[in-house]
Amino acid sequence: MAPVQPVTPVKQIIGILWSELPILEPCLNRLAELWGPVDYISPDFPFDITSYYEQEMGTGLSRRWISFERLVPSESLVQAKLKCNDLEEELSGQSNRKINLDIGYLDHNKVVLASMKYAGQKIHISDGIYADMVGRYKQGRYQAMEWSFPDFQDGRYDQPLLVIRSRYLQQLTP
Repeated sequence: MAPVQPVTPVKQIIGILWSELPILEPCLNRLAELWGPVDYISPDFPFDITSYYEQEMGTGLSRRWISFERLVPSESLVQAKLKCNDLEEELSGQSNRKINLDIGYLDHNKVVLASMKYAGQKIHISDGIYADMVGRYKQGRYQAMEWSFPDFQDGRYDQPLLVIRSRYLQQLTP
């Protein structure tokens, strides 16, 4: 029997989806309260490949990626997703959701996002939370899986994910 090996911590990331800019700053402040200093904020990207969220969140959606300074154990994904759900509700008040927080992590091999929705490729972790591997590092970039969201597949997030990966690898180097 093989001995239990230590597990390398991962870099926590969040894809923030919003339509009303004034909600973004309070959201970023609350995220930093929950997980500590943010060490990367991407440029804003138009979320224009699907209209999936428009009825709930409005038009003109944008996505921004952030990562946190502190590395975390991969198994913290369940509690992190539940906290993001609570924060989405807190920031929405009594109206429709104003912000969508796609929390996950990356390591040197993959990008994993948490999900509340079942699909064949997703692995249930706990408490109704699934892990969805949306990208695998290969040939110098995180390549989207066939089931990944269209905005992942078109490569628009390649540069931010590579910057975050570089920071992650630097953090692992003593």
